Amino acid sequence: MPRDGTTRFSLAATGEPVHNFLSISSFAEYTVVDAAQVVKLGGAAAALPPEKACLLSCGVATGIGAAWKVAAVEPGSTVAIFGLGAVGLAVAQGSKMRGATRIIGVDLNPDKLEIGRKMGITDFVNPNDIGEQQTVSEAIKGMTGGNGADYCFECIGSVSVMAEAFKSSRMGWGKTVVLGVDGSAAPISIPSFDILKGRSVIGSHLGGIKPKDDIPVLAQKCLDKELELDEFITHRMGFDDINRAFDLLAKGKCLRCIIWMDGAGAKGNGA
Repeated sequence: MPRDGTTRFSLAATGEPVHNFLSISSFAEYTVVDAAQVVKLGGAAAALPPEKACLLSCGVATGIGAAWKVAAVEPGSTVAIFGLGAVGLAVAQGSKMRGATRIIGVDLNPDKLEIGRKMGITDFVNPNDIGEQQTVSEAIKGMTGGNGADYCFECIGSVSVMAEAFKSSRMGWGKTVVLGVDGSAAPISIPSFDILKGRSVIGSHLGGIKPKDDIPVLAQKCLDKELELDEFITHRMGFDDINRAFDLLAKGKCLRCIIWMDGAGAKGNGA
């Protein structure tokens, strides 16, 4: 709990405290949260089905927010996105909504090209295809007349990719937004001279979203068909199949899987 630092749950056998992960209890059927962590979808936004609204708590909201609030992507700009999972694809959709004219997706999975185009990706770079001939940053600069992208988003969680994203940004005003979580907390190596030339790096915690203010707005955009959520939902499963869901996610075969605690919502829905 954010106010007193304690937890409301413990293991029945040992009494050992049970904590959340990143302030999220996604796989609990019941939980206790602080009132500050609850967002009410009232008015017209209440019509958004729960299986879609749940995507706005993280993932999709993180990517949309990174493009809208953290980077503040400008119309006519060029964007490069490293990693086309749910967060990266949400960045693409948010950048398109902001008026970016060129959105370059970078991913090792060629299957991400088709779904990426639906979300706004205009160009695709697979590092496996360019081999050792050139780096990804060199490829992106080649695609942009030697300039680089106005905005780069790292959505993987690799410090080497973060550095490569920075190298792909434009001199003068290029902005690199880091969304991926590196488990080792290793430092990023960036030449100080490149910082002097006007490039910048900024972190993004949940896309800069202020939940109580921004999630109802995003919910309304979904109802108004300005924000598309259906493409993110690739699987629906009961809670008993949660390990299979994680396996699909790890293999890059799943964007978002809706977990139904009783399994009822998963029946007949392409699980």
